[in-house]
Amino acid sequence: MSVQERKQRERVERERLIVATARELAEQQGWDAVTTRRLAERIEYSQPVLYSHFRGKREIIGAVALEGAAEMAAALRAATRAADGPRARVTALARAYLDFAIRNPAVYDAMFQLDGGLAFANEDTPQPLKDAFAALLESLGEVAGDGVHPGLFTEVFWAALHGLATLTRAGRLPPEDAEPRVELLVDRLAVV
Repeated sequence: MSVQERKQRERVERERLIVATARELAEQQGWDAVTTRRLAERIEYSQPVLYSHFRGKREIIGAVALEGAAEMAAALRAATRAADGPRARVTALARAYLDFAIRNPAVYDAMFQLDGGLAFANEDTPQPLKDAFAALLESLGEVAGDGVHPGLFTEVFWAALHGLATLTRAGRLPPEDAEPRVELLVDRLAVV
């Protein structure tokens, strides 16, 4: 391995460490606790080293969001692969989405609540975000109904899931009613 290759590998490893540490700190103490100073202390590198990877917290949030989007896409696809038939796939997708939001609150916030400097719904949208939307579209497109644009239907269904996730996490909706909400959402919106 050349010196150049080793340095590149070390750089990638440092970047992964920064993102993992930011994510861990955010999950434990919230995003307000994530500062470049605290990250530098935790990973035992100087702040200038962090700034050589990320220009600031905003870019770190964006990196966590991209990692989370890839994880969410994988979770949605795994859940829908195990389901038999369109209704079961949509139900599994909704459950997996809500479960992801509950299990990864700081990552979910990085993806959908905080400014990570990422473009959504345009040509500049990073591939992991496009892939997460595609994971939704794959199951939801087949239940959109006649004359309904599959992408538009997916956006509306996603917005409903996001609302359920956000309101439940905020304590505005009782968590014990999560399953009836999923059933109602699938029954009323999906054409199965």
